Amino acid sequence: MLHHVELWVPDLAGALRPWGWLLGSLGWEQYQDWPGGRSWRHGDVYLVLEQSPAMSGAVHDRLAPGLNHLAFTVGGEEEVDRLTASAPSHGWTLLFPDKHPRAGGPSSYAAYLEDAWGYEVELQSGPP
Repeated sequence: MLHHVELWVPDLAGALRPWGWLLGSLGWEQYQDWPGGRSWRHGDVYLVLEQSPAMSGAVHDRLAPGLNHLAFTVGGEEEVDRLTASAPSHGWTLLFPDKHPRAGGPSSYAAYLEDAWGYEVELQSGPP
């Protein structure tokens, strides 16, 4: 079982807007809050955004070795469409718009979104 994921972000205040909206829309509840970070919980798993003084870079590079994206299961195709339509007004950009919502292949219905710091999320309409 996954315990938690911690993302170091270069601008915590800026990252809270897109991530807070997305996680709240997906049913995650705010869990912890401290001067350098915030976390949200869904069941037994939690996700942390932290602006650490030990961070060495300014932007996440999803194409470099390491984290490429986080994938979330949402409540069906209509939910993918609703979240995709709302995402830009909350700081997310749709990736692969020419292939959306089948960028993951013909049997996949998903949105691939990126925040201003290069973090990607996948909103998948159903389980693998």
